[in-house]
Amino acid sequence: MSFEYFIAKRYFGAKRKTGFISIITYVSIAGIMIGVTALILVLSVMNGFEQEVRTRLIGADAHLRIRKYFTEPIAQPDSLIKIIKKNEHVIGVSPAISEESMIKSQSTQRPAVIKAIDIATADQVTEISNKMVLGNLDFSEKIINGRRLHGIVLGRYLADALMALNPGDIVSVWAMPKEGGIFSQPKIMQFYVAGLVEFGYYEYDKILAYISIEDAQQLFDMNGVSWIELSLDDYQKADIVGKEISRELGYPYTSQTWFERHKSLFSWMEIEKWLAFIILSLIIMVAAFNIVSSLVMVVMDKTREIGILKSMGATSKSIMRIFMFEGMLVGVIGTALGCAIGYVVAFLQIQFDLIPLPSDVYLINSFPVELQWIDFVSIASMSIFLSFVSSVYPAYKASKLVPVEAIRYE
Repeated sequence: MSFEYFIAKRYFGAKRKTGFISIITYVSIAGIMIGVTALILVLSVMNGFEQEVRTRLIGADAHLRIRKYFTEPIAQPDSLIKIIKKNEHVIGVSPAISEESMIKSQSTQRPAVIKAIDIATADQVTEISNKMVLGNLDFSEKIINGRRLHGIVLGRYLADALMALNPGDIVSVWAMPKEGGIFSQPKIMQFYVAGLVEFGYYEYDKILAYISIEDAQQLFDMNGVSWIELSLDDYQKADIVGKEISRELGYPYTSQTWFERHKSLFSWMEIEKWLAFIILSLIIMVAAFNIVSSLVMVVMDKTREIGILKSMGATSKSIMRIFMFEGMLVGVIGTALGCAIGYVVAFLQIQFDLIPLPSDVYLINSFPVELQWIDFVSIASMSIFLSFVSSVYPAYKASKLVPVEAIRYE
């Protein structure tokens, strides 16, 4: 242990002539502690909400899509699927068709996105079976009111808008011909409602409807599928795996990741996180100003001791280190306490849901929290850096004291 750190530690814990100096020091520690705690909790909650949104989006969609340029359909998906499955990171593959359309019930009509899926493989890339809230994921043919109809699964809020909430209700799906004039007649197919699905993401649940691939090909006069959906062992590898598969398949095939499909949403969430980090850092900055005033007063209180140390051979650099160490002690203690309190509160929220949310308003029962070590490192580094910067000026002033002037009247 260097003698500078030893003296700084003694100064930090010693009783001072002016108790007001100690109060400012404690206030500085408390300010840094509160700022660090607030930052950790806010960023952890934002991480939790981001994780919730990402989970719901990936649950309704796939990690990766392989499609052709210019939205051309894939005519022979089976041959591509065999090649795609050879990639070691791919754990699920399923073909899909997606087309915009109009759905009409007995009382109203709504625009919708018709997504055709293969029931046998759909659960490999999405969680549609687990998200059914009514009825079954069933597109089989049944006799409804004397007619043979195939099944359709509606998003919950789309079903609300159509007032087709009961299994067995009949809806009509309209498809405009892709080639034709303004007088072209739409193609119409009727379906019975087999069930309702809710992924927890309103933008999907209010517009998506699911039918079989065979029905979609007939309805939209399509030979093939729109794209092939992939599920990976790690969703964060979607960009890398997508590029690998695109290179292997070659032109005209390309990939699209889950992040690219929702780039604006996740980019805005990232900006919000950084804004919260910067704004809440002002709390720590205010506490850092207290460190300046506290150390200035300590220098004034310890003028005699500084003069004695310099007369005994202590250099200006050593005196500067002493007070910089003292300022750093305030920052380290406040940061450590803030990190500990933030972690404990976040852990208790994760385990016991201390702060609930009304289930009739939100789709989650409590504030979601996700702890990330990078947040702790960033917050602690920023807090200690501000403490270091705040201690430079008082330490510099202390190092410039002239020994004779310091002890002249002692």
